[in-house]
Amino acid sequence: MSAKAITTEIHPDQSIELLKALHILTRDGKMNQDSRRKLKQVNHLFQFIKPMLQELTENHPNFTVVDHGAGKSYLGFILVDLFLRHHAPKARMIGIETRAELIKSSELLAKKLGFDQMRFLNLSVSQSETSETIPDQVDMVTALHACNTATDDAIRFGLIKQARYMVLVPCCQAEIAAVLRKNKAKQLKDPLTEIWRHPLHTREFGSQLTNALRCLQLEAHGYQVTVTELVGWEHSMKNELIIAHKHGGPKQKSMDRLNEILDRLGLDELKERFFSPNVQSEN
Repeated sequence: MSAKAITTEIHPDQSIELLKALHILTRDGKMNQDSRRKLKQVNHLFQFIKPMLQELTENHPNFTVVDHGAGKSYLGFILVDLFLRHHAPKARMIGIETRAELIKSSELLAKKLGFDQMRFLNLSVSQSETSETIPDQVDMVTALHACNTATDDAIRFGLIKQARYMVLVPCCQAEIAAVLRKNKAKQLKDPLTEIWRHPLHTREFGSQLTNALRCLQLEAHGYQVTVTELVGWEHSMKNELIIAHKHGGPKQKSMDRLNEILDRLGLDELKERFFSPNVQSEN
C-alpha cells in the first residue's frame, strides 16, 4: 500500500465521540502528533480490512465478525464506525474478552454511541469455542495485538468456527523462544542452532518462527495467507499483519512442512498447539 493511501484525515461521518474515547482525539477534539500517528494506524488497518467487509456485505449481508481477546474493543468499534453502521446494517460485531471490567466499559461506550450491532461476551478461550451465544460459523475473526499464545487461541477459534477471513496482529511471542532455550543442549549438534544460540537471537528468531508456523498452520487448513506490515517500523516493532482467506481445501504439504520444522528444531512439545485434534479432523 502506498504512502498516499494512508491518510491522517478524519472521515466526514466518523464518530468524534469515539475518537475521543479511543484517545485518537484530545478531549477538546483536537489532534496532536501522537493522535495523528494513531489515526494513521487506524486508517491503514481499515484499508486492509475494508475489501473483506465489502465482499462479505455483497455475499452474506448478515455476517458476523468476532474480535477475539478484544481488550477495550478498539478494533471492533473502528470497524463498526467506519463500515458496518453505514454499509452492513445486518452484520454483527462480537467482542470476546476475559476481563469483565473491559466488557462493561465497552458496553457502556457502545450504548452511548448507539452502536447496537455490537455485543460483548465475557468468555474464556475454551468457553468461546462452544458457547451457544456465538454462531457455529463466523465470517471473520480478528485479533489485534494478541499477546503470546492469544493469537494461537484466535486461530484455533477461527478454524473451529470455519471463518472465511482471519486478521491477526501478533504480539510478544515468548512461548517458542522459551522452548528453544530449554532444549538448546539437545540442538547444538545441528549447525542451524547458531541462528538462535545467543539470547537476543533466541528471542527474535522465536518470534519470527512463531508467525511462520502460524502461517503454515493456516495454509494447511486451506487458507491463502498474506503477511505484511501494519505500520512502519518507526511506530512499532510489533507490526506484523497476517491476513488469511479461506480458499480451498486442506494442504497436506503445508502440514507436513510444519511437522518437519517442529521435529528439526526440537519443538515436539508444541505439536498439540499447531495440530489441534478438534480442528485437524477436517484433514
